[in-house]
Amino acid sequence: MTQLTLVPGQVTLSHLEAIYRETATPRLDDGCRADVDEAAARIADAAAGDVPVYGVNTGFGKLASHKIEAKDTAKLQRNLILSHCCGVGEAMPRHLVRLMMTLKLLSFGRGASGVRWELVQLLQEMLTQGVTPVVPAQGSVGASGDLAPLSHMTAVLIGEAEAEYQGSILPGAKALARAGLAPLELGPKEGLAFINGTQFSTAYALAGLFEAWRAMGNALTISALSTDAIMGSTAPLQPEIHSLRGHRGQIEAAATMRAILGGSEIRDSHREDDSRVQDPYCIRCQPQVTGAAMDVLRQAATTLEIEANAATDNPLVLTDAGLIVSGGNFHAEPVGFAADMIALAVSEIGAIAQRRIALMVDPTLSFDLPPFLTPEPGLNSGLMIAEVTTAALMSENKHLANPCVTDSTPTSANQEDHVSMAAHGARRLMQMAENLNHILGVELLCAAQGVQFRAPLQTSAPLQRVVTRLRQDVPALQDDRYMAPDLATAKELVATGAVLTAVDIAMPELA
Repeated sequence: MTQLTLVPGQVTLSHLEAIYRETATPRLDDGCRADVDEAAARIADAAAGDVPVYGVNTGFGKLASHKIEAKDTAKLQRNLILSHCCGVGEAMPRHLVRLMMTLKLLSFGRGASGVRWELVQLLQEMLTQGVTPVVPAQGSVGASGDLAPLSHMTAVLIGEAEAEYQGSILPGAKALARAGLAPLELGPKEGLAFINGTQFSTAYALAGLFEAWRAMGNALTISALSTDAIMGSTAPLQPEIHSLRGHRGQIEAAATMRAILGGSEIRDSHREDDSRVQDPYCIRCQPQVTGAAMDVLRQAATTLEIEANAATDNPLVLTDAGLIVSGGNFHAEPVGFAADMIALAVSEIGAIAQRRIALMVDPTLSFDLPPFLTPEPGLNSGLMIAEVTTAALMSENKHLANPCVTDSTPTSANQEDHVSMAAHGARRLMQMAENLNHILGVELLCAAQGVQFRAPLQTSAPLQRVVTRLRQDVPALQDDRYMAPDLATAKELVATGAVLTAVDIAMPELA
């Protein structure tokens, strides 16, 4: 992996995606150290004084009125981390933990958290050496911060909990030792700085965003193949139609589909004397639907890029003003809204894709394709139940797309009386993206089967490359066979970007 130097406050989505895809190892720009050190010095002064400062020399949450003696501040922070390690469920995937750790580094790099540079270095070295905390994925309500998951992450830095190192799950202290690292004792506020923040929710929301955007490119590509399979019209892709409406996503979706379909013999064969006047909406309105989803994803992307660069713990050290102030930047409401937006977009991309699948397997709608895309229907069921599977996944995603941010419940003895639910709102996006990739994989199987029934007419060169890539792993369907491996393979071609590599047409940019 290449090393990627990150300047706090200036990190882009492309930087974050490189870390998520594990093509780069992050490192903070050393230029932020002076601000980090200054904030840490302010916290040290406050800890030595007599004035109560939340989280420095007081208890936490409902216990904030309890003053803590200076001799107990280290124990206070250690107790905070250990008591908050209450996560449950399956562990986060390794690459998502690494993204979460990177986001925490970026937050510290803003110089408002008050942590010592030694802790920043240790977190950074854990990323470099591949020490990845084991973090249960359930237990956060998205305020005040992602407390439980970030505590599991932080516990490894003090030699507790568990971490993965070189393929083995080890006690935290042992994992650090094997990597040539040593745990540190937390100073005043440092435990609180680690766990008051939105980095768990933001990491999952970013992951959902990146997967949704890749799925969008696959949807444009595969829907173009479906258009040729049912001998659909490209007239609705005329640029003037879309410029008259003016939405960026719609304009770009239509332009991309025009480029993909250009030169198709199948399309040229029915430009004249076609008895059909209009195609169903799932063909005709693809730019309007997926284009709208693109616009929604970009809105979410703007929010998440800002959040990734933010200082989100509490209290914050305002060095220029000489203040340490309690606020609410740990509340993940912006992330929760963004996650709900991504969920809506993912659901709708899948919903219209599923209708194209249903179109292709239905002989009354598919313009002379055989029932269920099998050469010998009746004896064979073809892709009948593959379509049913996509209907199930589409329905599941519709259910999952219901908003999470509108739900709230009081916690911590009513001190934290409104929470964002951003954590599971973002976490569900991974399952939704998985479901969407399965839907698009089945659409790819159907569309490739459909265009081959149009022989000797050929689809466009970009789409022929996609069919050729599919046929390297999945032969055309003749007699019925065990279908599960075909569906799994097609899904992987979608999820890994192999379809986008094969089509070799520039896709719209997220930024």
